Amino acid sequence: MPSTNPTCGLLRQRILHYNLLVPICVNGRNRFLLPVALLLALVSSVPAQEPPPASAARILLLPRKLVSGERATLAVLDVSGRLTPGVTVEFTDGDKLTTDTTGRALFVAPLNTPKLYASIQGRPGRVSSTVVPATESPTNTLEVSQVTRIASLNDRAEIIGHGFCGVADANKVTFDNKPGFVLAASPAYLAVLPPADMNPGPSQVQVVCAQKTVQPFIVVLVALELEANSAPLAPGEHRTLTVRVKGTTAKVTLEARNLAADIAELQGGGIVRAPSTGGADNIAKFELVGKQHGNFVISIRLVSPASPPRL
Repeated sequence: MPSTNPTCGLLRQRILHYNLLVPICVNGRNRFLLPVALLLALVSSVPAQEPPPASAARILLLPRKLVSGERATLAVLDVSGRLTPGVTVEFTDGDKLTTDTTGRALFVAPLNTPKLYASIQGRPGRVSSTVVPATESPTNTLEVSQVTRIASLNDRAEIIGHGFCGVADANKVTFDNKPGFVLAASPAYLAVLPPADMNPGPSQVQVVCAQKTVQPFIVVLVALELEANSAPLAPGEHRTLTVRVKGTTAKVTLEARNLAADIAELQGGGIVRAPSTGGADNIAKFELVGKQHGNFVISIRLVSPASPPRL
């Protein structure tokens, strides 16, 4: 069963970039550089505190791929990315379950349903997972067919294949021999959080389940740093947000979400994707226009589709 480590509720709190709630218009007029790694270190050093209430649940992590009749683990997070216990999750087949003290829950994939949908009770929206027959997902060997080859230090890396353990904590996933944290799992899918103390750059990843192992592969971990002017944004004023990508010289795609549309307009819409420049000074830029005085909040995350692993 999932670990009962009482600090697990804080683990996801450091993943600020998934919802990267960065207030970039605050009192004061000095220009600032907001390194995500620094934020993570500050949050991770906070003493153990009460986990978020179930009412704070906002994000449901369901394995993208399930195996019919096999066990799997899901996770629920609050808006700050903290694992959230006591949350009721409803499935379209009528089943319900509640997350345990770690903010995760174990369940069994349905036998005759090619697609499974689930939602957080009382919250709009739902997520889905593909259910494949056991014959399409061998369990006697472990294989990785696709992986997030460029992943953020602050978000989950996805690993797709077969032979994984459906109980999240039964999998051992290491980055340069440092243990990651498995958020969601099935025999065909893992969502893994890199260790908190990793540096940006290439990392060798090893996956082990029940004595089964696979040849290590490389995942490039990147850090995102946000530059912005902290002076109040006046109505009609244009402001450029610069995000620096540390850890790779390759071009990557970043996605910005406007979480305070009443305060500012994100040029291009509520959700905007932009490529980075690549190279040593690897940056991406987003444009804002003020609508009224107040603090605006932008969520920024790395968009990196899974592809065959690089050995």
